[in-house]
Amino acid sequence: MKGLVSFLSCLALILGAVGAEAEVKNPDTFVMADYRTVQTIDPAASYDVAGSMRIWNMYETLIFFDGSSTEKFVPLLAAEVPTVANGGISADGKTYIFKIRKGVKFHVGGKLTPEDVVYSFKRHMILDQDGGPMWMLLEALTGKGSTRDKDGKIIPAVFDTIDRAVEAKGDTVVFHLPKPYPPLMSILCYTAASVVGKEWSIANGCWDGNIQNAAKYNNPAPGHEPLQKIENGTGPYQLKQWEPAKQFIFERFEGYWGPRPKIKTAIVKYVKEWSTRKLMLQNGDADRVVVDTPYVPEVKAMKGLNIYEVPQLGFTAGMFCRKINPAGNPNIGSGKLDGNGIPADFFTDINVRKAFLHAFDRETYQQDVFHGLVIMPTSPNVEGLPYHKAVPVYAFDLKKAAEYMKKAWGGQVWEKGFKMIITHNTGNEMREAAAVMLAENIMSLNPKFRIDVRNVEWKDYVVKIRDFQYPMFLSGWGADYADPHNFVYPFMHSNGYYGKFMALQSDKIDALCDAGIENVDPNKRAQLYSQLQNIWHADAIGIPLYQQIVVRAYRDYVHGFVPNAMFTDDNEIIKRIYKK
Repeated sequence: MKGLVSFLSCLALILGAVGAEAEVKNPDTFVMADYRTVQTIDPAASYDVAGSMRIWNMYETLIFFDGSSTEKFVPLLAAEVPTVANGGISADGKTYIFKIRKGVKFHVGGKLTPEDVVYSFKRHMILDQDGGPMWMLLEALTGKGSTRDKDGKIIPAVFDTIDRAVEAKGDTVVFHLPKPYPPLMSILCYTAASVVGKEWSIANGCWDGNIQNAAKYNNPAPGHEPLQKIENGTGPYQLKQWEPAKQFIFERFEGYWGPRPKIKTAIVKYVKEWSTRKLMLQNGDADRVVVDTPYVPEVKAMKGLNIYEVPQLGFTAGMFCRKINPAGNPNIGSGKLDGNGIPADFFTDINVRKAFLHAFDRETYQQDVFHGLVIMPTSPNVEGLPYHKAVPVYAFDLKKAAEYMKKAWGGQVWEKGFKMIITHNTGNEMREAAAVMLAENIMSLNPKFRIDVRNVEWKDYVVKIRDFQYPMFLSGWGADYADPHNFVYPFMHSNGYYGKFMALQSDKIDALCDAGIENVDPNKRAQLYSQLQNIWHADAIGIPLYQQIVVRAYRDYVHGFVPNAMFTDDNEIIKRIYKK
């Protein structure tokens, strides 16, 4: 873990307040302006940074990260952190025992019991929505990354395996693993391991508690998960109001078992325009705003702020879908290689992919968009993770891009031309800049090449990606846990979050990904991840865009932020925040 330790040693740089502290506005209210919208607050289905931020403040997990550490933990709903020394983890690494904290209340009534914890884990794994986060827990607790096979059919006896994986024993909850799984403790900090109230969940349409009925509750369509818009957690804040694409309001839970937070009300406002967010920060109408890197110089010139620079364990890429859904799809034109569209399998030709890779000007992007404040990755196994290495990249070379396009599809691409779109999520200027650069550079190769750049609201963007609607999409990944498996698997495995929606199908890659998490020998793991990083380049799987160094800007009377490389700029642990 030497690389991670070194990476985290320079985790955050506070640049300090500029000028005297301003008058504290609304001392018991915290206002944050962001451009991301929320799709769901169901812990079993949410798998984006906006949803995670809401869930972490309303729900709780058994344990959580200790301050800035990604390897040390503190107890939350567990009374203590299990270890081999205290008997909480078996010597063979296959049994974990958690003592459950007593006296914990749910927001809408009732007290936490071990049975609520057991129900939560089973219910979440049973739900296992396509593109959701449950692969992590399923892989650790059942040995399989999904409840369904590649054809979407439920794996025989998988629900019985889930049923046996977690049980309540007295005041404890016991996890039974089929084999040792080193990242489990970190996974248990993620929102997918949040605890819900059993009776309340059943009353609101969740799994009824009978394992024989589990299949009925498996893989609901996005937006139809039972807890999409409601919550009943044990966290320090509860949902007061949610107006989609406008604002999300938290209210302090006065029955919280832990120390009483100083902030009574927290409001996340949806503000997609940077100019408006900037004015809100300047005027004190927002205590903190999300700042994309292109605007860092403007923020650093402002007075009355505390500014932090935090390297992220994250990876953003441009991704090619190799099996686009053509049904009613306006993003691929005619759906044919006739000059007015592209076929559904357009990106299966490696020549097309390599042409796009050579059309990306990394150096200009690094300087013009990020002002150098960024780490330029070469594969999903980013800097700061174990076994990271810098693999070759495709140099910016429009002559080579043209050569590959002339080879693509037996010369038909160059002869007939094509029309398609590249998409990014609304408000993300860094992704927009990359999309525009790629579109302009590719179109400069041949007047028959036509590419439109389109921005889509995040809540809709995720749904369309999952429906294979976009030929090329730009998106990113924040760490669920600090292990290469959490980055390589999502981007390269056929069942990984992005691998699935790029329609990647490679038995060789799948086998290497599986072996990477199954091996405990560091030398063997290093060899496996070295091969995978080389394959990312050789197969031109996607375009590595950036590993962000997030700049977080607060009014100088806001205190309590604790940097952690696991958390993106969207995240905020509100119970730590106070004003003075």
